[in-house]
Amino acid sequence: MLFKKKIELSEKNGVKMINGSVQFQAVYLNVHCFEVDGILIDTGSASLLKQFKPFFEQMDVDRIMLTHYHEDHSGGAHFLQKAYKLPIFMHPLNIEECRKKASYPLYRKLFWGARLPFLAQPVGDSFSSRTTNWKVIETPGHTEDHVAYLNESTGQLFTGDLYVTPKTKVVLREESIPQIIRSLEKVLTYDFLEVYCNHAGYIENGREALMRKLHYLKELSYKIEMMNEEGLTTSEITAQLFSKKYPITKLSLGEWDAAHIVSSVLNK
Repeated sequence: MLFKKKIELSEKNGVKMINGSVQFQAVYLNVHCFEVDGILIDTGSASLLKQFKPFFEQMDVDRIMLTHYHEDHSGGAHFLQKAYKLPIFMHPLNIEECRKKASYPLYRKLFWGARLPFLAQPVGDSFSSRTTNWKVIETPGHTEDHVAYLNESTGQLFTGDLYVTPKTKVVLREESIPQIIRSLEKVLTYDFLEVYCNHAGYIENGREALMRKLHYLKELSYKIEMMNEEGLTTSEITAQLFSKKYPITKLSLGEWDAAHIVSSVLNK
């Protein structure tokens, strides 16, 4: 199988960014990591390590902060810990999981590579970088261990996979729309403007973007609940609200599916 890979480098308001993408036929996946004030937020995937190494060689960081344990965010952690002796911090929930050989479906290994074990420390609810203090905000929904990082001096918010797209159409089986709604409501209580998303990249009017996503998910949840009260099944609701089929659903054998949006709302 032929996988196309590429990277893009950019910088915005003191944040250095690398965006790596992997494409196979109609399926395109990408992931960012960010360097700011002596920290690296997420590490990219093992499959993009060759492309990311020049970025890593030039960075100037003291520590790595992970937003969550997924392999596209933590796949470079083993290399970075071994090559640069950098301490890694993450939510404590999946620290032990990351000490072991990762187990996830074949299609994810083909896109993101095999995440090797690494050692991490619990992140706590705040930390200090070279010149500023950071708030760690627990934002479960995409995963149970998901966190966002807020630079309290600049108001820059690093959201991991909390945002991704303005209108969610497919999610992983493990995701919870009600939890994502609560996490969006939570981060919106903090003072920030810019958002740095690990898939969408830099979002200038970040607060407005998160508010629009929150409104969309609330409206979507209301429609799902009303249709369920009318007697429609999960399959019928999914067919009506999400008529478009995405290649990732077939490729992942249903691990990514619009039906998980509906079921998570109805099973909250």
